[in-house]
Amino acid sequence: MKQHFVAFVAAVCVTVALGTQAWAQQPAGALERIKASGTVNVAYSPDSLPFSFTGSSNAPAGYSIDLCKRVIAQIGNTLAQPNLKVNWVGASTPERLQMVASGKADLECANTTQTLSRLANVDFSSLIFIDAGAFLVRTDSSINRVSDLAGKKIAVLKGTTTETRLRALLQQSLVNATVVPVEQAGEGMTMLDASTVDAYAGDKIKLLGLVAQSSDPRRYQYLSEELSFEPYAFALPRNDSALRLEVNRALTQIYMSGEIETIFMNWLGKLGRPSGLLAAMYLLYSIPQ
Repeated sequence: MKQHFVAFVAAVCVTVALGTQAWAQQPAGALERIKASGTVNVAYSPDSLPFSFTGSSNAPAGYSIDLCKRVIAQIGNTLAQPNLKVNWVGASTPERLQMVASGKADLECANTTQTLSRLANVDFSSLIFIDAGAFLVRTDSSINRVSDLAGKKIAVLKGTTTETRLRALLQQSLVNATVVPVEQAGEGMTMLDASTVDAYAGDKIKLLGLVAQSSDPRRYQYLSEELSFEPYAFALPRNDSALRLEVNRALTQIYMSGEIETIFMNWLGKLGRPSGLLAAMYLLYSIPQ
C-alpha cells in the first residue's frame, strides 16, 4: 500500500513539474511584448471612411481609430508607459486578421465584423458598432430590388463577410448575377461610376462614406432590401485575456462616460443620433467593475 502511495505521489510531482514547465514555455502575451518593445502594432483599414481611413495628413483617422487611440492609452497606463509608440499598418480585412493571428499586429482597429468562423483564428473585443450590408446602385439604373440584379454585375470587397453573404443571398434568391471581387473600396465605386458594374455591395455606413466623397452623391441610392447584419469589433489575439481585458476596460469607460456620443457625432452625426439598437449595444457592453 505504501509503495502504491509513493508511486502516486511521484506521478503527481512529475505531472506538476511538466505542467509548470509547459506554463513557463507559453509565448508571451501582447501586453508583455508591448511593454518590452515600447511599441504597439495596430492594423487598420486605409479606406473605410468614416470608421478607419488614411487622413489628409497621412495618419489614420475615423470613428474606430478614435476608439482605438483610447484603448492604446489604457494599455499604456496599465503598463506604466503612457508614451507608447504606435506602429499603424494599413491593410485589407483578410490581411489584418492574418496579422493579428500571426502576432504581427497586437490588435486590429477598423470596421471588422465578428463571426464564428473568424473566432476560430482570432478573438474579438466588445462590440463597437452595428451596421447592415446594403446594395448601392446608380439612380439612373432600373434596379430597385434584389431580383432586378439578375444578369447584372455586383462589385464587393474581396475576402469580406459581405462577399460570403452576397453569394449566399444570390443563391438562395435564385438570382443569377456575376460577383466581381475588388481589392480596394474605391475600386468598386470607380467601377460603379463607369458602369463596369451595376451595383456595389458593402456595409451601409462604409458605402455612405464613399458616396460622400464622390463628385455627385445624388447619382447613387441604396436598395431598400438589406444584405446582412454586421456587428463590428476589434480583432485580438486568441487566448490573450489580459489584453482583451484592457481593451474592453477602455471601451467600457468610453461608453459609460458619454464620450462615445462625442466620437459618434464627430464621425456619424450627419446620420442623426445613434439608433435604439446601437444605443442598447453601448449600454449592454458597459461592463460593470
